[in-house]
Amino acid sequence: MSDLLTKAEYQAIADSIDFPRAAFIDGKYRAGKGAKLATVNPATGETICEIAACNAKDVDFAVEKARTAFDKGHWARLHPSERKDVLIRLCKLITRNRRELAVMESLDSGKPIRDCEMIDIPETIHCIKWHAEAADKIYDQTAPAGDDAIAMIVREPVGVVGAVLPWNFPLLMMAWKIGPALAAGNSVIVKPAEQTSLTALRLAELASEAGVPNGVLQVLPGDGPSVGEPLGMHAGVDMISFTGSTETGRRFLRYSADSNLKKIVLECGGKNPAIVMDDAENLDLVAAHIVNAAFWNMGENCSACSRLIVHKAVKAPLMERIIARLRDWKTGDPLDPQNHLGALIDEAHVKKVAGYLKPKGRKPLAGGKVKGAFVEPTIFDGVPIGDKLAQEEIFGPVLSVIEVASLEEAILVANDTNYGLTASVFTANGKRAIRAARAIRAGTVTVNCYGEGDMATPFGGYKQSGFGGRDNGVHAHDQYTELKTIWIDLSDPASGDDVG
Repeated sequence: MSDLLTKAEYQAIADSIDFPRAAFIDGKYRAGKGAKLATVNPATGETICEIAACNAKDVDFAVEKARTAFDKGHWARLHPSERKDVLIRLCKLITRNRRELAVMESLDSGKPIRDCEMIDIPETIHCIKWHAEAADKIYDQTAPAGDDAIAMIVREPVGVVGAVLPWNFPLLMMAWKIGPALAAGNSVIVKPAEQTSLTALRLAELASEAGVPNGVLQVLPGDGPSVGEPLGMHAGVDMISFTGSTETGRRFLRYSADSNLKKIVLECGGKNPAIVMDDAENLDLVAAHIVNAAFWNMGENCSACSRLIVHKAVKAPLMERIIARLRDWKTGDPLDPQNHLGALIDEAHVKKVAGYLKPKGRKPLAGGKVKGAFVEPTIFDGVPIGDKLAQEEIFGPVLSVIEVASLEEAILVANDTNYGLTASVFTANGKRAIRAARAIRAGTVTVNCYGEGDMATPFGGYKQSGFGGRDNGVHAHDQYTELKTIWIDLSDPASGDDVG
């Protein structure tokens, strides 16, 4: 990826964009039958454009087209290497249009342009390319069936997949779902968050240009009751992959139970801990990881480390370094590449996050101010384990600090939550690190760093953070397929063996 542009150059790109204004169904833009959906720039409050949103009738039409495309097999039965070639062409088109997509994403979501350019767009390309390359390299299996039979275990695409996206990483989360789903041969209907539909629509257009057949990738903008629920309840949908809140994830489980028992994969919330022990090396580096873990993407990140569980022996010097590091994280106009933090997604979410900034009897160690859609990165010290600051997913730039006296206490505190998505452990002792990583009930545990692994490692959670599968890696590819056993009898009919 090339170097960042100036704020003026990004603004010039923004002024030149022709925004999509309709659903993408059966290979082209079509006006949805629902009410108009205003897509708003969170940083300014101004309407970017209005989109002809969808409703249940559009869902029916899109499912019909998806099923027709799947049954005809123009994509599902295409040779895996040919599907790979189409998805690689899509990656090239994303690369060619990367600046437009980055600016569109920043305008639509309030994300800093530096993150869109340096993280979201490159990772989107990498994800789709990774699964494209895996399409013709994942082998099926045979089982030990003896000399008189062959037992084959083969993967087949699930069919029609509904992908329901969050608003915090609109383009990247779409890639996490369509990459493996399309590589496996499915037809995919994407329901973007109503706040952030623009890049999903543009990506579907680019996919069509790359050669993805009509009906194989469709995008239906709209709200949950108008599109999400009809998609979840539809008997023609074979699977839903959802990323978002735990509360909404429960709804999709109910939709499945009340309809056709479609497969459900959920990646939900987190209240992720970062444990720093007394032997942690290089506290300057640890502080850099903690600040990034807590405040990257304005804390609107399911894997954000919003709980710092720190040994009392290193708490003071670590907090001093965290506060110093925080001064470099500027908040402001998302199109200014100098800013690390942009705007929260909408007024309702700002109000929710602001509700955590004035707990009774406690002042923030840093931050705490709200100006319009911008919330300062905020740190609270001495947070009780049972306090809502330590238990609830805030999904904003708020870090709670909890002091402990031992690794055993740190692990107890880390596991004292309904969630189990990610965790981080900082220690110079290898055995201690492995013991902690094994004891923490989370889907991803990083040691001496913050992160989510990479595209080859599965991502998902324990407890109320996840259900039914994992994103990324071959595990994501597997969840978009069904396993079929094919048993072939090789016994000699002339032997007279009794088959009854």
